[in-house]
Amino acid sequence: MPDQMPGASDEPPIFVLTGTTAVGKTELSLDWAEALGAEILSCDPLLFYRGMDIGTAKPTASELSRVPHHLIDISDVDQMVDIRTFVNLAERTVAAIRSRGRKVLVCGASGFYLQSFFRPVVDLVAVSAELRAELRSRLETEGLNILIEELAALNPQGLGGLDTRNPRRVIRALERCRASGRDIATLKRELEAQTNSLIEAGKVTVRLNRDRGDLDRRIVLRVEAMLAAGLIAEVEGLLARGLKRNPSAASAVGYRETIMWLRHRRSEDELAASIAGNTRRLARKQLSWFRNQFPAHRVIEIQEEGADPLSVLASVSSGTAGSMEIP
Repeated sequence: MPDQMPGASDEPPIFVLTGTTAVGKTELSLDWAEALGAEILSCDPLLFYRGMDIGTAKPTASELSRVPHHLIDISDVDQMVDIRTFVNLAERTVAAIRSRGRKVLVCGASGFYLQSFFRPVVDLVAVSAELRAELRSRLETEGLNILIEELAALNPQGLGGLDTRNPRRVIRALERCRASGRDIATLKRELEAQTNSLIEAGKVTVRLNRDRGDLDRRIVLRVEAMLAAGLIAEVEGLLARGLKRNPSAASAVGYRETIMWLRHRRSEDELAASIAGNTRRLARKQLSWFRNQFPAHRVIEIQEEGADPLSVLASVSSGTAGSMEIP
């Protein structure tokens, strides 16, 4: 049997392929999906948006034609797809793929979105647009410290390790406390008690890994290719279509640097260096998260010269190979 988390049904496990940015997930996901008889469910939130193609290294039309893909190009760039929407769509997509007698291969590097297949990530608190707008306006006019003080007053037992330096997390916590009338600890207990079909499904989870020097070289080559393919023009077009109304997309690596560059238009070499440097930092952050917070998974080391990773994946699928990493 494959390395599979217990599931509530007799359905085949969900296969998960992940790894840091630029590690080589796309090509290998296509090969593995073809070998499995699977369809690919994208777990990269930037791929949700139409027009965000070059800066996300979105699979090409040719790649998309090889294997059915899901949750790519599902929204305009000025309409943010949040985690609640993703979970709902992912549940429906998994059910539809299985109804066709196909397997499911989840592919992506976003830790937050990947977590939704293993544990609850979104509570059931409904936050009104009015409350959300009020708190964002107050953040600009009153500052973060005032919001932290209000949140602390609503949580006399403490903030439970909340990162108060992160405005987005402070606002999210305050939204939910205000909307529900409950404190952070209570909301956390309620969240942890939730479940859904994604969490209950069995999993076969694989992370690709590369030598640091090899990964850094790939990042530089990727950035050069993005600029040559027209990243700057892509960002200009996205700005005209409302990119800045989607803060998560506008602040993504590759896009935020290009937005800043467009204000000053210095050399493209400076832009390339900035994107590559921030991509390397993102990859280090992702790697740390995978090692310390991701559920137990198999690790496949990819080398420029070495064993064919697809053959290793085939062995992992049948439960006969692959090193186990347990955080």
